[in-house]
Amino acid sequence: MKKSGLTRILTVGASAALALALTGCANGTGTDSPDKNAGGVTLKFSQWWEPELPEGTFRALMDDFEKANPEIKVELVSGPYASTKEQMIAGAASGKMADVVGLDGAWVNDFAKQGSIADLSAIMSEAGYDDSQLASQIKVENKTYMIPVVNFPYPMFTNVDLMKKAGVEEQPNTRSEFEVAAKQIKEKTGASGWVVPLSLEAPNGIQNDVMSWAWASGGTMLKDGKPDVTNDDVKSATEFVKKLWDDGVIAPGAFTMKEQDKVEEFTNGRVGMMIDSLAHINLIRENNPNLNFDITAMPAKDEYKGKRGMAYASWGIGISENTKNKDAAWKLVEYLLSPEANAKLCENAHAFPGNMKAKPNFDSEDPMFQKAYNIWSEGSPANEFTGLPVAEDLMRSYSQNLQKVLDGSMKIDEALKATQKDWVSKF
Repeated sequence: MKKSGLTRILTVGASAALALALTGCANGTGTDSPDKNAGGVTLKFSQWWEPELPEGTFRALMDDFEKANPEIKVELVSGPYASTKEQMIAGAASGKMADVVGLDGAWVNDFAKQGSIADLSAIMSEAGYDDSQLASQIKVENKTYMIPVVNFPYPMFTNVDLMKKAGVEEQPNTRSEFEVAAKQIKEKTGASGWVVPLSLEAPNGIQNDVMSWAWASGGTMLKDGKPDVTNDDVKSATEFVKKLWDDGVIAPGAFTMKEQDKVEEFTNGRVGMMIDSLAHINLIRENNPNLNFDITAMPAKDEYKGKRGMAYASWGIGISENTKNKDAAWKLVEYLLSPEANAKLCENAHAFPGNMKAKPNFDSEDPMFQKAYNIWSEGSPANEFTGLPVAEDLMRSYSQNLQKVLDGSMKIDEALKATQKDWVSKF
């Protein structure tokens, strides 16, 4: 499988000051002493992956691991993405983070600077692990803290029945076609044309749903690795979102909506189009087997002729710095990144491997995944937030100012200048 943009190693310098807000009561699981089980070790593995996979498939992988490592048991601590993040923040604050943790690349810099997650470079070196087989690694100060296990593109999802009812014959390929489709869906079906989550509590909608409009047309929000959010690429994307808002085609409740809320709106047939992860295909099918939906590449500027950029996210994995079970934890990480287990996980998740030697047997009878693979192969992976210092604070800052633009209390140029000033201060 072609890896192109994913084979690079993402590295972050040490210039940023840590600004992670730690709120709420600590409710993470304890890792200050080994958790023994019948003479062995029980690893707590906190992640949001299990609910997004076909039922029982992730537990089956853990069962296979336990059979190969009878001295180790795995207790899955599973929940939605947003609540998993909140639990990890609380666990990091109290020093009680789970032994093994699922990670988003946007969290890595903060957790690493805080000392909550372990240096995987040292662990891999001690274990004699050949990291050349990894598709990518997320580093801070040249030390690996997260390894992407699987990678998901974020295409455009469309409700086929709503599109037909609205008289939209083809999937939108450009911004102008998307705008027309969104208007027709709203006017002729009563459903919202598009949904965007702008919650300040979980601001990853800025990465996945807003900045992706700039990346789709080859745009950027950085210059020489530094903030550049006043440029024409970001301004154009912001203007486009503002136009959709003024047209009244965006689903209500955007200012407090999180990613799982967005997916529920689409799954329940209340929204015609959304930008979302391939990881949710299984979830959508399970929750609404009758929903007729499809995917397409992100619409680009009408005049754009280059490679279509596509936001992507990873299910990354890390190890708690405080766990007394680092050896056992690494065995689990290594297992999930082994060619066989990684291929099986990718097949279940409809994702692309974190191990370049993995050979998933992608189901040729699933045309949607085959289409996703074609979109991915023909485009260019894009996610400029991965590994940035206080990445979620950057998203939150942009979202705060975007909300002011949408409610009419701030002009776009003013909002982007304010965002640029705030971002620069965090670098």
